[in-house]
Amino acid sequence: MTTPVPDDLIALAHRMAESAGAVIRRYFRADVEIDAKSNLTPVTIADRQAEEALRALLAAERPDDGILGEELGTHGLDREYVWVLDPIDGTKSFMTGRPIFGTLIGLLRHGRPVLGVIDQPILGERWIGGAGHPTRFNGTPVRTRACATLAEATVTTTSPDMFKGVEAERFAQLKAASRYVVYGSDCYGYAQVANGWLDISVERDLAPWDWAALVPVVEGAGGRMTDWQGCDLVLGAVGEVVASGDARAHAQALAIMGGDA
Repeated sequence: MTTPVPDDLIALAHRMAESAGAVIRRYFRADVEIDAKSNLTPVTIADRQAEEALRALLAAERPDDGILGEELGTHGLDREYVWVLDPIDGTKSFMTGRPIFGTLIGLLRHGRPVLGVIDQPILGERWIGGAGHPTRFNGTPVRTRACATLAEATVTTTSPDMFKGVEAERFAQLKAASRYVVYGSDCYGYAQVANGWLDISVERDLAPWDWAALVPVVEGAGGRMTDWQGCDLVLGAVGEVVASGDARAHAQALAIMGGDA
């Protein structure tokens, strides 16, 4: 049985989200320079300064923990607790003035996600889930919704263009089997699964900072989030993910995306 996350770590995660949000709000819909990283994904001063704010709190309050951050590097991955930081997940949405990006704050214990925050600082929306605690949306517990079959499911992904070759064929099969498909979600789609507004989110090639915070949020609301083979997401996972609100629809999505259908 997983040990419940201590309340002081949940309180710290809230303070971290507030600190990053204060930075992000200063730059949202402002004239900021956009740089391209080595993988051609965009990054802004808001990404960097927000991660600096997150790290400053950790340095003051949890100096012995490891950190895995998207923008400012990594240290201490062999430690019991490792914080996984994505200051702005969905930078393309941020830089085009669309408030569906989020700050992701995840905590791994022995390589497994045990605490996660999805914070949307413009809309004032925050989801937090942790081992031994129900997922809460702005302080209120939330649950995923029942969805017995793919034919009843609303599915989301950030972009269908992320799927190539046989993966694209499988996603097309998933789309055909589902009731609706919507695009452009980034981390916000997983929050919508937790709230019971969507049923399934499926993506590929996610880094740990993309998924570590999402797993506790989805699963703390009664959902399931795994790789395409149905294995738990742990440090070192490939990053092909399916998150579902209902285990029955999850199994059907895995059968398609994992190549067993």
